[in-house]
Amino acid sequence: MQHNRPPQLDDSPLTRVEQHDEFIHRHIGPNDTEIAEMLAAINESSLNSLVSNTLPPDIRTETPLDLPRARAEAETLSRLRKMASRNRVLHSMIGMGYHDTITPAVIVRNVLENPGWYTAYTPYQAEISQGRLEGLLNFQQAVIDLTGMAIANASLLDEATAAAEAMAMARRVNRKNKSNRYLVDANALPQTIDVLKTRAEHFGFELVVADPATAIDDGDYFGVYLQYPACDGRIRDWSAVTEQAHAKNALVTVGADLLSLVLLTPPGEWGADIVVGSAQRLGVPMGYGGPQAAFFATRDAHKRALPGRIIGVSQDRNGNTALRMALQTREQHIRRDKATSNICTAQALLAVISGFYAVYHGPQGLQTIACRVHRLAGILECGLAALGIDAEYREYFDTLAYRLDDDTADAIYRRALDAGINLRRIEGFGLGISINEKTGREHILALWSAFAGPGGSSPNAAELIDLDRQLGDAFSALPAALQRQSGYLEHPVFHRHRSETEMLRYLKRLENRDISLTHSMISLGSCTMKLNATTEMIPITWPEFSDIHPFAPLNQTEGYQQLFRELEEMLVACTGYDAVSLQPNAGSQGEYAGLLAIKAYHQANGQGHRNICLIPSSAHGTNPASAVMAGMKIVVVNCDDSGNVDVEDLKAKAEQHADQLSALMITYPSTHGVYEEKVREICATVHQYGGQVYLDGANLNALVGYAAPGEFGADVSHLNLHKTFCIPHGGGGPGVGPICVGRHLADHLPGHTVVDTGSRHADNFSVAAAPWGSAGILPISWAYIAMMGRDGMKKATQVAILNANYIATRLAGGYDILYTGPNGRVAHECIIDLRPFKQSCGISDEDVAKRLIDYGFHAPTMSFPVPGTLMIEPTESESKAELDRFIDAMLGIRQEIAAIEAGTMDAENNPLKNAPHTLRDLAGDWPHPYSRETAAYPMAALWEQKVWAPVSRVDNVYGDRNLICACPPLEDWVEPEALKAAS
Repeated sequence: MQHNRPPQLDDSPLTRVEQHDEFIHRHIGPNDTEIAEMLAAINESSLNSLVSNTLPPDIRTETPLDLPRARAEAETLSRLRKMASRNRVLHSMIGMGYHDTITPAVIVRNVLENPGWYTAYTPYQAEISQGRLEGLLNFQQAVIDLTGMAIANASLLDEATAAAEAMAMARRVNRKNKSNRYLVDANALPQTIDVLKTRAEHFGFELVVADPATAIDDGDYFGVYLQYPACDGRIRDWSAVTEQAHAKNALVTVGADLLSLVLLTPPGEWGADIVVGSAQRLGVPMGYGGPQAAFFATRDAHKRALPGRIIGVSQDRNGNTALRMALQTREQHIRRDKATSNICTAQALLAVISGFYAVYHGPQGLQTIACRVHRLAGILECGLAALGIDAEYREYFDTLAYRLDDDTADAIYRRALDAGINLRRIEGFGLGISINEKTGREHILALWSAFAGPGGSSPNAAELIDLDRQLGDAFSALPAALQRQSGYLEHPVFHRHRSETEMLRYLKRLENRDISLTHSMISLGSCTMKLNATTEMIPITWPEFSDIHPFAPLNQTEGYQQLFRELEEMLVACTGYDAVSLQPNAGSQGEYAGLLAIKAYHQANGQGHRNICLIPSSAHGTNPASAVMAGMKIVVVNCDDSGNVDVEDLKAKAEQHADQLSALMITYPSTHGVYEEKVREICATVHQYGGQVYLDGANLNALVGYAAPGEFGADVSHLNLHKTFCIPHGGGGPGVGPICVGRHLADHLPGHTVVDTGSRHADNFSVAAAPWGSAGILPISWAYIAMMGRDGMKKATQVAILNANYIATRLAGGYDILYTGPNGRVAHECIIDLRPFKQSCGISDEDVAKRLIDYGFHAPTMSFPVPGTLMIEPTESESKAELDRFIDAMLGIRQEIAAIEAGTMDAENNPLKNAPHTLRDLAGDWPHPYSRETAAYPMAALWEQKVWAPVSRVDNVYGDRNLICACPPLEDWVEPEALKAAS
């Protein structure tokens, strides 16, 4: 990594005051004095002794990380500026599912750049997530309205993976058709077709890519995928094909463009069963491919098979309207290998932004934008027709295709580049041109000139106006039968926030309903909710990173290519592997990509029959779901009473399945919060019987600088950049899940069908729509590692282990710590057992979680990996003062439980059963035997800062029995008395 190394520093007095390592002390919560106090509290002499007594000696490394020294924050931003300057931002009219857009400034400043939004977690604790739940519900409502479907989810990872999920769902729910064939429109987005091919191969489906209008009669299919409008802009009436498909008991999925559906008849009105696509052009920057929210909408009949998360309307215990995540029993944490999908992280922050974009513009604003885009396409077409150049299709929304010989197409393409415009060069056909929200008159004039060529005459600005007038107010290049007649975005939320004042207050009002890292520690086990530093976040909205099309010519993205190289080298240094793919855009997709790399490796060695995947019973729920998607058969390995993999059971099952053994999936440290002492032996056993070791990197925050998976026996890992490497969780996404592999698997990493990734695996399978996944947020992880350097990364691991052991030690008197290592230590997280309280006094883990809200905290991870427990991961970013505040809260709750056990507090009418307590509760009649102060201010510190839950405990059963996944009527949000007064 020589090109990435800052100059060596001397030990002069000046160096010591230049603060090159200042960020380390900003990122790590406890200072040296606090660290000493915490070490004394757990009876350790130093951080090194703590690690020595915690981490198994046979995996520890004494070799320093091969990373540069730490960089100061200003130095880091300066280097990223230079990197960004190597990217060239042209006006991209490439289309293919990615379109430049304008994110309203009020949304950029108050959502995208606001830690109150981007540091929140997935809204499992509904009572303190009402703001982002409403934002996601807005997104669902917009998708439902525009697609004409009955129900939509709260986002998926990208359009291609949404299409793949639709294919899987179509096979799963189609009980009338036993065919294994799936028909895909040849004019679908090429990256979508590529991901469909990957999924189909490992599901055992036969993928037929053809013109559906003719191929529909060629045999039987369980489903059909149609593109509307097509990749080349053509708009076809698919209603007849849909009827034919239904007559054959095939389900129809439509890949749609949301902005086009403002003007086009929605697929739900002509019979589609599923509609998917990307919401990127609703206000989300292209970001060189991501992140952006995909959408997935379907019929009501299929709601329980819908992949991803769904936001539903329920009520709290007082009967007030409240939102929650609905139908959670479909998720992989519960259903495991029988889950509807392996997806865990989605794209919540981006879905919220797209939902707010619809709120900001309303139906009139979206209509104006869609009409402008369509009109500019019409003006462009008319001007080119005047030059004697006719479009391939005369019916279109925003995209025109021109059949040209190669020399002519190349010449026009180059002239457009010289004018600052990227076009789509279609080999063997000609050119494609897509209009977007940022396209203006100047771009139309430049394209006319590019087509006319040197010495040619093209229309000027005045003639553009004449052409516009000739088109007339009623201009439409849409098929007459497909022009939208139905309304959309009719809910009041899309009409009440036209002024920026109203929009700003709406955004702030929703933000104030949630708990994020701006309020308090979020100690979710296995989630690593650490600091997302402002300096890390700043570059993602720079145009040089945010406004690049993923299929832009590589010579326009040299800054991105440098970023990728350097980040890959950093990740190699942190993991001990040899190669990296940045394509997977979530941990679940990283798991999938890693398993496919293992399968490809076996296939290349003539052992493609290996299909058994060993998975410990303690594994993360996505592991079995991913293995099933990869076409593997799961064999569960038992764990012992200490939470470790039962090595004897592993050996027996590895030997039993030696001829078919493909892989072992293991999480390290384990999801039980301990380091497996025999991990080297575990890896060696799997290798002995011909398998490969997939090590889930979800808990890498407890290893960096001290142990490298690639060096102690693992073959592949996915990393959660949204955990260990500081990309924020965004309220449920985005995430990034790159995979790191040993040298022998490097040839089997993901590739891409559109962009030459310049590596040995360029022609391999793809797992995401964009070649480098969610590239737009990778500067965050690069900046984190750069500012921490080799010493800071190691210290982060030390303090993460210290903080977890400090909490475990201090809580041990009040709660049982379920699992510890041989020396009584935990790794970076600990599990406290609440099951005894259910037996002694009826208090559940949910009661404790909701009571923590009254104390000002988001609950730790509930009932995972062990039901009836809480898994606590404080991370290295929390100070001793915050840890003590959390510990005091937990001990305070323990005293309340003791009072219930002793009978001095009512078993049913008590602060835990009634938690959380809202302002509305305190202001009304008080039917409880404890005081209002006990309810709302159980700790003195709360008088300084109090976070109120906006709703009381949400009724989950009511929400699932009365499933409503669209915006409720306005009156549902208002107190009945207030509504009467208003009328």
